[in-house]
Amino acid sequence: MIPAGSGSRLPDAFLAPGTSSFTDFLTAQSPELLPSSRSLPQGNAGDLAPHGTTIVAATYPGGVVMAGDRRATMGNIIAQRDIEKVFPADEFSCVGIAGTAGLAVEMVRLFQTELEHYEKIEGTTLSMDGKANRLAALIRSNLGMAMQGLAVVPLFAGYDLTGDQGRIFSYDVTGGRYEETAFHSVGSGSLFARGALKKLYRDDLSAEECVTALVQALYDAADDDSATGGPDVTRRIFPVVQVITADGGRRLPDEEVASTADRVIAARMNRPDGPAAALT
Repeated sequence: MIPAGSGSRLPDAFLAPGTSSFTDFLTAQSPELLPSSRSLPQGNAGDLAPHGTTIVAATYPGGVVMAGDRRATMGNIIAQRDIEKVFPADEFSCVGIAGTAGLAVEMVRLFQTELEHYEKIEGTTLSMDGKANRLAALIRSNLGMAMQGLAVVPLFAGYDLTGDQGRIFSYDVTGGRYEETAFHSVGSGSLFARGALKKLYRDDLSAEECVTALVQALYDAADDDSATGGPDVTRRIFPVVQVITADGGRRLPDEEVASTADRVIAARMNRPDGPAAALT
């Protein structure tokens, strides 16, 4: 982007006051670098790229947890067994990807840069609503590719320091943004995961219990959806779990997630369909 022969001097556009949106800046200066600017041949390209599912998230008093399975598929083929689908967006939020894996990871990186750029320009972080809206705009810009089968539908969650609570946002391929209550899931196994969470979720869950409920939900999703990968005990591949509180976000160590998954699997040996919800 630096003109030939200009030495180390940045172009004027980099030095002039401008927008706090990195995406808007890139659109004006080098639109060809945006994922949505690539041209594709006519037809459905969805079967040509790996797809990732399933993502689940739930709030609990004091925070929010997001977890994702590790399987990526291409049609009926398992393309990857240990893909990562949950990423920190900034210190107090995270995003989980479902849909076309390559584009989704690229969108996450752009979203991370967008939030970091805003913080550097404005000297403060975006609000939770502001972050959710910025992600909606990125999804909306991918609509052309989504119509050709390369859809990206993430799940966004974070801790709202102003409201002092965890929050979850879901999206559709047009960039529509929807705030969810208590828990939500996206991806091909989302219906089964959400059904499990309906039975397991309580308002007074601890952080550990919330993590366990999400691992249970992913297990149920893998039990009924071939595109969702359950805990792989032979290869020791387990879900990626991100926990966010007022102190910030952290990825749970693999050993901790493995311990939770091992307890879930051991309990399923006696009750394959999982724990029963109490009737009230």
